Amino acid sequence: MKRLTALALALVVHLLTLAFVVLGGWIIVRDPGSVLWWLLGLLCLAVGWALRPRLGRMPTGAEPVSRASAPELYAVAARVAARMGVRPPRAIALVDLSPVTSYDRIGVARTPVLLVGLPLWLALPPRQRVALLAAAYARLPTGDERVVSQALATLDAWRDALMGSAPLTAREAAGERIAYALGGTQTPDTPYDVASFLGRVLGRVLGVPVLLLWYALSWLARSGEPRVRARQRALARRAAPEEDLAELDEQAAGGRYLAPMQAAALRGESVAAIRRTALTKFQLTDDGVLPAPPPSELLGVEESERIDEELTGHYARAVRGFGLIS
Repeated sequence: MKRLTALALALVVHLLTLAFVVLGGWIIVRDPGSVLWWLLGLLCLAVGWALRPRLGRMPTGAEPVSRASAPELYAVAARVAARMGVRPPRAIALVDLSPVTSYDRIGVARTPVLLVGLPLWLALPPRQRVALLAAAYARLPTGDERVVSQALATLDAWRDALMGSAPLTAREAAGERIAYALGGTQTPDTPYDVASFLGRVLGRVLGVPVLLLWYALSWLARSGEPRVRARQRALARRAAPEEDLAELDEQAAGGRYLAPMQAAALRGESVAAIRRTALTKFQLTDDGVLPAPPPSELLGVEESERIDEELTGHYARAVRGFGLIS
């Protein structure tokens, strides 16, 4: 019931955005010869454009890699995606200074893109690399989850526009300097000051229902988070066992893998040496030491090493910036 209520509220928000676009177009069409109606229509269209759902784009700092330069990386990404029943990525990009690996569909064409965070990827053995990809694929929101999240983003924009406005600090500072120059007397209110005050009052009045809707939708979204996490975990387990996912969570949450890598990078150690040191903990068992890091059915040791060879240059550049990660 909460899921349907959240979806209904989100659709109302998106329909309101669409209404601004339709209203703006109708205003312009009804009297195309009037400058006033054109300005009013363009204002409505601008509001609709500003509140539109975002289709996503490649983040700044992500470096795409071609299928020809990293065939093994694309191959394992496709194998994990096939095991989970999701679309394989058409593009893969590397992020030097973020440990987060994510998967999303971006742009009007909804192109599936995989973003690989190199710091954590470099520190993982084959089994955990598969778990990392599985977890990234599983976090792709479903249709209703995306509708709700986009509606919350739209309400955030409404709230900031209506209730986050304040007088320009530069104008206030100029007013204080003018008052000081006049001997400390208070400068009279200008039409701008009056309009600014009335605009803030109107924003507070209109912002109250927006704020209430934001609180209601946020509460409904939070109440559905356990269900979403359970769905994501069940989907990830199609490609990686629970123990690998749990170990990945522990590794990523603690961040203990990063400090030794940063120290090794500062000492000038090679990428190969940094990776060997990072893999040591995964080769230690109660019975002794494994000769190689644990493989996965979807990614063997040799395939994982070929991926490292494909990304050698990217690793070297990323390692030089590890000191910037906090």
